[in-house]
Amino acid sequence: MKYDNHIKVEFTSKSANESLARVIASAFVSQLDPTLEELADIRTAVSEAVTNAIIHGYDGGKGKVIMECTLQDHTVEIKIVDKGNGIEDLNLAMQPLYTSKPELERSGMGFTVMQSFMDFLEVKSELHKGTTIIMRKCIKNAD
Repeated sequence: MKYDNHIKVEFTSKSANESLARVIASAFVSQLDPTLEELADIRTAVSEAVTNAIIHGYDGGKGKVIMECTLQDHTVEIKIVDKGNGIEDLNLAMQPLYTSKPELERSGMGFTVMQSFMDFLEVKSELHKGTTIIMRKCIKNAD
């Protein structure tokens, strides 16, 4: 069976909306009948991406986070976009344990978590213009 579905949602950069994004992404991908493990992986990666947008993109201030989810065949693509601060040094930010906000006692594992739970991760960022995170996961049992 061929899937070709797309949704786009926009929400304010409030920490309460991180759980909303998780629910929306998991409900959307449920069309592919993922395993509980695949669903947990997607939810975790979405949580990390949205939390990064809120905490780092907007420094906890007001802004918009856009989440786009696309299903094509057996793959879900999830894009998280903010128009916030951007990342000054993307290579450094992608290093495990690096955090630009050590005062928040963050682990600095957000991108590492996203990479380990998804099959594909791409991060694009421009200083003072925002960051886009693109993640893909192939759902093994989708038919």
